[in-house]
Amino acid sequence: MAVKNFVVASFDDEAVLFPAVKKVRTAGYKIHDVYTPFPVHGLDHAMGLRETSLHTAGFIYGICGTTTALSCMSWIFTSDWPLNIGGKPHFPLPAFIPITFELTVLFAAVGMVMTFCYLCNLMPGVKKHIFHPRQTDDLFVMAIEVTAKTNAEEVKALLAQAGGLEINEQRAEAGWWYGRFDQDDEPTLYKNAQTAVNA
Repeated sequence: MAVKNFVVASFDDEAVLFPAVKKVRTAGYKIHDVYTPFPVHGLDHAMGLRETSLHTAGFIYGICGTTTALSCMSWIFTSDWPLNIGGKPHFPLPAFIPITFELTVLFAAVGMVMTFCYLCNLMPGVKKHIFHPRQTDDLFVMAIEVTAKTNAEEVKALLAQAGGLEINEQRAEAGWWYGRFDQDDEPTLYKNAQTAVNA
């Protein structure tokens, strides 16, 4: 797990958020993420995120389902347990089509859901740092990663000029971790880093 510094700013309107994202990207700063209370059309392009590869994963899962169905039925009916059913061939491909189709759809659907949950960190027990308590309620929150070449004060000034409301600097876990909501929200590494900063 990596503990990093972030400059966090909140916005109360998507019309203010969009120009702010463009200004931050033009200035060359790295946007860690933008949290919104509802899906904002075009925000992914404004942030420079690449197109999703989920459809490619779905195609691969579907091919795996097709291959599994045809291979399994072919092996069963031609090698493992061949039966003479009214003189019909041991490899009746037209009769295999319904099961092949169903298994293709099953593999693609389940595989895409699992891949989506993995990419979005939506697995049970996964927790992430909350930069602002209202980040998915009624505010738009932008977190900018502070690197060795980044001047935090310049970033704060840029965000204030772009219409940021609450601007602060936070030291937080950049990724995700497993935890329980009835225990501490912060991983041990994050708490140790906070202790070192406060000392």
